[in-house]
Amino acid sequence: QVQLVESGGGLVQAGGSLRLSCAASGSIFSINAMRWYRQAAGKQRELVAAVSSGGSTNYAGSVKGRFTISRDNAKNTTYLQMNSLKLEDTAVYYCNAEATPYSSRYYRYTYWGQGTQVTVSS
Repeated sequence: QVQLVESGGGLVQAGGSLRLSCAASGSIFSINAMRWYRQAAGKQRELVAAVSSGGSTNYAGSVKGRFTISRDNAKNTTYLQMNSLKLEDTAVYYCNAEATPYSSRYYRYTYWGQGTQVTVSS
């Protein structure tokens, strides 16, 4: 089975930086898009950033210029570098990946990590 595990969340002061990591594991045939979503308390889940298999990126307007998404295909890992953090960035951040497992090569599935809490203080 394909699993996504996020790490790097925590408490940080406004203006600080944090880097989130999401590692995909399992019998993976391919990974297409990798994305980061977030869900703040009382709000709907929103797309923060996405990176395609070819390296093209997209960002939510609220994080553009502050966050950077990247991926290391050799490690099946995506990163979200978050700089100049603001109070409104506080949320649970979820890793999302579109992937095909070896066990079901002809199908593409969407996988989700369990989320990591990012809390920006002050």
